[in-house]
Amino acid sequence: MEHVLDDSRGKGRTVPRDGAGARVRLASIDDPADLRELSIDDLRDLAGQIREFLVEVAATKGGHFASSLGTVELTLALHYVFHTPHDLLVWDVGHQAYVHKILTGRRDRLPTIRQDDGLSGFLKRDESPYDTFGAGHASTAASAALGMAIARELKHEQRKVIAVVGDGAMTGGLAFEALNNAGALGKDLLVVLNDNAMSISPNVGAVAHYLTSLTTHPYYRKMKEEIYTVLARLPRFAAPVRELAQRLELGVKSALVPGAFFQALGFQYLGPIDGHDLDELVPTLKRIRDLQKGPVLLHVMTHKGKGFKLAEDDPLTWHGVTPFDPATGKTISAPAPPAPGPSYTQAFSESLLDLAARHPDVVALTAAMAPGTGLDDFAHQYPDRFFDVGIAEGHGVTFAAGLATQGLRPVCAIYSTFLQRAFDHIVHDVAMQHLPVIFALDRGGLVGADGPTHHGALDLAYLRMIPGMVVAAPRDADELADLLETAHGHADGPFAIRYPRDTSPGPRTRAPRVLPIGSWELLRESGWDVALLAVGAMVGTAQKVADGLAAKGYGAAVVNARFVKPLDLELLRTVAGKARLAVTLEEGTLRGGFGSAVHEASVEAGLGLSARLAHFGLPDRFLTHGSRGRLLEDAGLAPAQVLESILARLART
Repeated sequence: MEHVLDDSRGKGRTVPRDGAGARVRLASIDDPADLRELSIDDLRDLAGQIREFLVEVAATKGGHFASSLGTVELTLALHYVFHTPHDLLVWDVGHQAYVHKILTGRRDRLPTIRQDDGLSGFLKRDESPYDTFGAGHASTAASAALGMAIARELKHEQRKVIAVVGDGAMTGGLAFEALNNAGALGKDLLVVLNDNAMSISPNVGAVAHYLTSLTTHPYYRKMKEEIYTVLARLPRFAAPVRELAQRLELGVKSALVPGAFFQALGFQYLGPIDGHDLDELVPTLKRIRDLQKGPVLLHVMTHKGKGFKLAEDDPLTWHGVTPFDPATGKTISAPAPPAPGPSYTQAFSESLLDLAARHPDVVALTAAMAPGTGLDDFAHQYPDRFFDVGIAEGHGVTFAAGLATQGLRPVCAIYSTFLQRAFDHIVHDVAMQHLPVIFALDRGGLVGADGPTHHGALDLAYLRMIPGMVVAAPRDADELADLLETAHGHADGPFAIRYPRDTSPGPRTRAPRVLPIGSWELLRESGWDVALLAVGAMVGTAQKVADGLAAKGYGAAVVNARFVKPLDLELLRTVAGKARLAVTLEEGTLRGGFGSAVHEASVEAGLGLSARLAHFGLPDRFLTHGSRGRLLEDAGLAPAQVLESILARLART
């Protein structure tokens, strides 16, 4: 049996069904147009199949998981009601959009997500015309959608624009800046607030508590149920009575739930509605589509991890997963070889706890990423000294500046890529006032499967340009502890420590010590044919390259350039006086990074090193997602590639 559709583009389409059972198969849905004119029962059946498919893919391939489970019905309803991609659907925090990918022609490729040459784990404009705006960082959807809505007006087009804001994005200030502007402009725009009480960690802040209040207020919920029970029994001619009841509901709702807040911003507030109830979602979206005038905010309640009990009960753990057994939830991937040391995140966590135990002025804060930055143990041990500011990096940095003015030593633990969002706050509120804020930048360098929105490629460049900023990178867990200790004792301005999403070459072996700021370390001196100046995780690469040079008969010196700013001019002068070739190695952009700093210093100090310099780092482009090893090769940073390039350079000189 086949169900014939007449989609928005006027072409007849057929959706195959399963035999006599007339069940629509997910495998037959290759485009959102295939959904339209199906029944709600069909959509409900598809929702179950989608959840089964998501579990199957996540169990075998891993990836972001709980967020997309929570958006199944919402995604189906949006593509069912609106004629995407003509109508523009803008997603926030793209890891909640796996279902969107499934419904927009990428179902068969979903098992490649976050893999080499596979689908991106986030929204990507060049991946599909349905991905109207790239989404890797949070709180951007409303701003982008408002821009699209204004462009629609200026181009005299007829299309709807919908922003889906969720997974904690409403804890970011950018979202409220957009709502404020949209309310003032008054253009047709639908903002769907996907309220699941979570970003990655549970949402924090007054706004989150404000939104949650509606789910716990018994008067509103009881009143709503009773009003709609009465309305369902009213005869059709009793319109005045129904209107009176609806006004009564609106009045009570305005007093009890967040509608008044959004209405004050200029939005018509609708909701809250159950984001898993297609019988409520679809008619509501259709009414908005057909009757909308001006900005509308639809408040939808969803449950992160919906349909997979383990994820429902613990959405934090199941936010992102590695392959697992769906029956037990236990990881089934092949055991990795024993790591030589802890992850840098774990090493940071342990070193910070050690520092805080000895120094009561140490406080820590993060932006909705306590587990990811290793601060969950700190939060448990020192709850009064820990602060999660939500997805609000700019506020977090200025908040830290305020703490520092009162003699505290705040440690801002934020992913390198996310700290970019707070650049002005670092400059204006911290550095310009010479405040001793410590920045701990996790995920410095290439992060693998999360891709270009999450690579920490720019931090060495954007931090070293800031006056008074100390920029450092440890080569192992011991040095990470040393740099934290050094940063705590530095009272003259900000201090940044960046480290990779990787394991340390070894565990901590000693107590931390204070390092002279700007000092490098000569680790190896077997000759001066080549001097390898390496930053952070690239020290290990330099050691391997030195071994390869020795095998070819060349002597090499290896320098741990642990301070990118200030540089060790004394050791650099020694390198300039002895080395036939000096090589800089960094897992950061070459444009304005450590290599550029060495070149600048050589010119300014008249060291005559410029003609004997070679630089290795990340190229001037956005690298894709994939395995870390593959990405290092793409950047030309694998040890064998570096060695080959150096040997070719030596052969020419």
